[in-house]
Amino acid sequence: MAGIIRSYRGITPRIGPDVFIADNAVVIGDVEIGAGTSIWYGCVIRGDAAPIRIGSRTNLQDGTIVHVNGPRSTGTAAMPTHIGDDITVGHAALIHACTLQSRCFIGMRSVILDLAVVETGAMVAAGAVVGPGKVVKEGELWSGVPAKLFRNLRPEEVGYFAESVRTYVDLAGHHMATEKPV
Repeated sequence: MAGIIRSYRGITPRIGPDVFIADNAVVIGDVEIGAGTSIWYGCVIRGDAAPIRIGSRTNLQDGTIVHVNGPRSTGTAAMPTHIGDDITVGHAALIHACTLQSRCFIGMRSVILDLAVVETGAMVAAGAVVGPGKVVKEGELWSGVPAKLFRNLRPEEVGYFAESVRTYVDLAGHHMATEKPV
């Protein structure tokens, strides 16, 4: 583990074993990260206004931002972010106050907004914007801005989700074993 790990208001991130956090990734506040997860270069995970929970063997690829929505003076409750196990989140995604159930797939530069849910076995295409409160159901591929159902996933596409997770677990292990500051 490396990265920039910061406490916020007395809460320090809790990071499981064998987690790879790239040197310039930032993890702040009320964040839990499960075993075998990888947080790649340029990621920001900011649990300053509500909790962020990230499961095991999930990979957040380079430039991804994970944040929450804090309580408002108008009485709106805080909105945490929950990211399950065995998920690939592509480069430069924005994950905000939503739920990603285990074993889903999030494409590069996609945006998942407040209270949206991406179910197990679902996929969000690269560049898609899933609006607040939307639900991407199991077996569905959502695409577009705003995102909507594009088509049902093929079995080989869903099968690729696990392959992507294995690839990133292996790659993170290699980085942890060989990465040394210059």
